[in-house]
Amino acid sequence: MRTAFIKTLTQIAETDSNIMLLVGDLGFGVVQEFADRFPKQFVNVGVAEQNMAGVATGLALSGKVVFTYSIANFPILRCLEQLRNDACYHSANVVSVSVGGGFSYGALGMTHHGTEDISIMRSLPEMTVIAPGDPLETQAATQAAAQGIGPVFLRLGRAGEPEVHDRSQSWELGKAIVVRNGKDVTLVSTGAMLQTTVHAADMLAQDGIDARVISMHTVKPLDDDAVLQAARETRALLTVEEHSQIGGLGSAVAEALFEAKDCRIPCARIALPSEFSKHVGDQDYLRSMHGLSIENIVHKAKELVLG
Repeated sequence: MRTAFIKTLTQIAETDSNIMLLVGDLGFGVVQEFADRFPKQFVNVGVAEQNMAGVATGLALSGKVVFTYSIANFPILRCLEQLRNDACYHSANVVSVSVGGGFSYGALGMTHHGTEDISIMRSLPEMTVIAPGDPLETQAATQAAAQGIGPVFLRLGRAGEPEVHDRSQSWELGKAIVVRNGKDVTLVSTGAMLQTTVHAADMLAQDGIDARVISMHTVKPLDDDAVLQAARETRALLTVEEHSQIGGLGSAVAEALFEAKDCRIPCARIALPSEFSKHVGDQDYLRSMHGLSIENIVHKAKELVLG
C-alpha cells in the first residue's frame, strides 16, 4: 500500500502544483523521488509532528491539498490537538497518512502499534476515515483525497499487501465494495485484513457456508446501506479489524444497525481487546496471538451460522 500511495501521489503532483507532501524526518527511501521532482511541493518539517499538522493546515488554508506522512501513531496521536483544532475545525484539506496501521510495526512494541487510531479519528468532526483493503483501493483513495475533501485520515498497511481486487474494480468514497456475494453470513473487513477475510470465506465455502465479503474501506462516513442490505439478505454478520474493539469498524457497524432498529441479526466482531499487547513480534505473529487468523474468522462465522 505504501508504494501504491506514493506512486499515485507523485502522478497527481505532476499535473497539480497544489499537491504538497510533508514528512516528519523519515520515509526518505519512499518519498525521495517526490522530493527530488517537486522540491517546491515537499517539506521535511523534522521530528515535529505537531508542527507538521499546523503547517499543513496553514498551507491548506492557502489553497493547497496537503498530505502529511509518517508511521503508525505519529502523524495523528502526537498531533491530535492540532488536527482537531486546526485541520478539522477549519475543514482544511489536510490528509494525514499513517503507514503501518494495526500491528505492522509490531516488533517495535506498543508505542508503534496503531490499534486505536480509527476510533480516535472517527470521533473528530469533519474527519473522513479511510482504511484501504489493498493497493488498488489505496490508489483510488489517494486520488479521492487529493480532490480536496476536507481533513482525511488515510490508514495504510506498511508494505507488500497483495492486490485482492482485479483492476476493473471501481471504488467510490463512502461506498463499500462487495468482494463476493453470499447468503449465509456476511464478513465485513476494513484495511489490510481484507485478504485474510477472503481466505476465510474460501474455507467456509469448503464447509458449505456461503459467505458474503465486504470491504469497508471508508469507515467514516460508513456505508450504512451496504450494512443494512447484508443484514437483510444474510443470516449473520461478522466484522473483522486489526484495531481495538472500541470505536472501530465493529462499533460503526453496530451503530448503523442500532439506528435502523428493525434489523435484528446475530452479530459478532473480531477485534483487539482494549489493552496493550504484551507480545512483541512481527505482524503475522501478533495477528495470530490476538485472534486475527483465518482459522478464528472461520470459527466465529460458524458459531454465528450454526449456533
